[in-house]
Amino acid sequence: MTTGRLSVRLAVALALVAAVTAVGAYAVPPGSAQRLYGDAAQFAAGALAAYACLTAARDRAGPRARWRLLLGVGLATWALARLWWTIRDVFRPEWGATATIADIGLLTLPLFTLAALLAGSMALPRPAQSSLRRDRVVLLIDSVLIGGSLLALVWSAVPGRLFDEAGQNPWVVGVAAAYPVVDLVIIVAGLLLLTTRPSSRAGRVPLRLMVLAMAALGWSDTLRLLHLSAGGPDPIESAGYLAGPALLALAAWSNTGLGETAAPDRSDAEWLHLLLPYVPVVATGIVIAVRTGTGGQLTSYEAYLGWLGLGLVVARQMFTIVDNTVLLARVSEGRQRLHHQAYHDPLTGLANRALFRERLVLALDAYRFKGVPVALLFADLDDFKLINDGFGHAVGDRLLRGVAERLLACVGPEDVVARLGGDEFAVLLQRRGPEAEEAGRRILAALREPYELDGHTVGASASLGLVLPEPGDEELSADVLLRRADAAMYVSKRRGKNDLARYSGAADGGPNADLPHLLTRALSGDPAEHGFEVHYQPIVRLTDGAVVAVEALARWTDPVAGPVDPDVFVTVAERTGLVAGIDDFVLERACADAAALANAYGRPIDVHVNVSAARLGRHGLQESVLQALERHAVRPSRLVVEITETLRIPDLPRAVEVLEHLRRRGVRVALDDFGSGWNALAQLHSLPVDIVKLDSSLTDVDVAERAGDLCRSVLRICADLGIAVIAEGIETPARSAALAGLGCRFGQGYLFGQPGPARGLGIPAQPGPATTAHLAS
Repeated sequence: MTTGRLSVRLAVALALVAAVTAVGAYAVPPGSAQRLYGDAAQFAAGALAAYACLTAARDRAGPRARWRLLLGVGLATWALARLWWTIRDVFRPEWGATATIADIGLLTLPLFTLAALLAGSMALPRPAQSSLRRDRVVLLIDSVLIGGSLLALVWSAVPGRLFDEAGQNPWVVGVAAAYPVVDLVIIVAGLLLLTTRPSSRAGRVPLRLMVLAMAALGWSDTLRLLHLSAGGPDPIESAGYLAGPALLALAAWSNTGLGETAAPDRSDAEWLHLLLPYVPVVATGIVIAVRTGTGGQLTSYEAYLGWLGLGLVVARQMFTIVDNTVLLARVSEGRQRLHHQAYHDPLTGLANRALFRERLVLALDAYRFKGVPVALLFADLDDFKLINDGFGHAVGDRLLRGVAERLLACVGPEDVVARLGGDEFAVLLQRRGPEAEEAGRRILAALREPYELDGHTVGASASLGLVLPEPGDEELSADVLLRRADAAMYVSKRRGKNDLARYSGAADGGPNADLPHLLTRALSGDPAEHGFEVHYQPIVRLTDGAVVAVEALARWTDPVAGPVDPDVFVTVAERTGLVAGIDDFVLERACADAAALANAYGRPIDVHVNVSAARLGRHGLQESVLQALERHAVRPSRLVVEITETLRIPDLPRAVEVLEHLRRRGVRVALDDFGSGWNALAQLHSLPVDIVKLDSSLTDVDVAERAGDLCRSVLRICADLGIAVIAEGIETPARSAALAGLGCRFGQGYLFGQPGPARGLGIPAQPGPATTAHLAS
């Protein structure tokens, strides 16, 4: 119901009330006829209002229907009481307007209205979150507390003779006085909701209408109470009994209201919710203090009200204390939960890197000052990416949780197990060398046992690195120990995985060197001075073996660690964020060697340079490529950027934008290792690609019939898209012939030459005319 329509209906309802009241006051003779007319009109108003509320409740659900239903039941019982009065006026007119015990039935309307307020208020926003039951009780206590205080203030101003004259029937007077008292409590409850509960303006419309309705009923109930001693009823008394039900019906028929979802239009101060109930209490206390200080005496009613107010204040304070206790408990629980989330891995529940580092620092301090033994194990799952790709990330997550459980089962309660990220785990042991190695072997044996995950039997293993602090090591710290454990883990990777390697120090030149540290040092300056160089492997045409391009590949022989496998240092670089340094070094050296390559092969030759997919969505790649081409005067059409997607592209739209810009400048794009990792058919659609390099798993066509079918399908798709195809991993003439028979034109592998430095490349046989052209489909 819109505000305009509500205003019209309100005006019509009030006009009808005024008309009915005027007819009763001026057109109907005073006495029993006037009383009969008023009771009948009130019965009709109550019955119509009850029907309106029940109808409105039927069309709604939840809290919106509940409070309307309560109003409808209250109005129905109130109308029945008015019907009893009407019947009494017809058959026993001599009873007049005297109140009887049967009038207790009229209390149902204010009581049901109070229940409707309590039911509907629970759906309104609250200043502070607490239990619904507590809010109901506090609202009721505050309403009685304020209402009692106001009643005590008014009591002293009402002439006592009004009630002394009706003393012959105090029960009747008490029943009649209960109406305005309950009305006052309901009015206060509605005003409290209006002032302390934030809600929309539309949401406060039914609250205002209900407050106005109870004010109208309270007006008539007060006049009726006064008429018990003053004589006959006032015709104006019926106006409130007509207006009250009409306003309640309008509240029920408003579309928004109690229980309606509405956005708050303001935020009331919480202190208002806490202090407002005590304002009238303080005022009442001041009045009582002034009266008793001037020699006045408190009546028994004022004493009762005083004790009632004191009890309610105590109850209110008890609820406040309970609220504060519950709130503090929730705050403490929330802080503990946040602390746990900040220091634990959400997937496995193990300690995270931050907590593990703290415990490692404490363990090192205990080692230095108390001699407590300490050992660090670093574990990395072998080929975890293949499990994720083959079974899905859900199975991968379950595998990580299974690994965490087995790690916990292999150590003692004083040891710390952590997940550092991805498929990396660390174990902090309070054990000496032999005991630590024994624990590591036990962990290896436990982890290699098969896992039953979603009906699949999944095999997994891990490569472990063990490091023990060396006495007198001045550089010993938590970060250094973690790097050394990481370096030892890579040693076990190079040994063939599923093994344990112990860090033996970098000074001996052995394989246990701190690879992340050495790689950082090598790439922070001139990589060539620290053992980096670029080797080239030919890419040939399968029909005649003519070289059409070369791929530039990074190689590293560190002065300390010796030769490092490319898979190892590239993986370390990706994990430590250093892969861009390797890519830029290879790009720069390949462009610088372009002239030497052209002399070696007797013509300009295409150069393929690997670029990590993690760089595509970031700034810097595009500038590095174009500047290297310009610096060494290399034609962009001679450069092929190969996307090595061992990691997912972080920002695919940005990656597409960068590659499109490079292609517009003449640089071509290749998708490396197609058919493994993240490189799949979807990338052919997402990325602007000129060349696809088939992974060796798809080129094993001479021994696997299924591989031949897959290779033939990929070749057909690429031909339709205008994409050239290069088959990788060709090691035998039979495989080369089989791929050529399937329609693959270009290949790469040890059959045609291993990677080597530019200075070692021999001049091939005189190529045919087609070899001087670019690689094309």
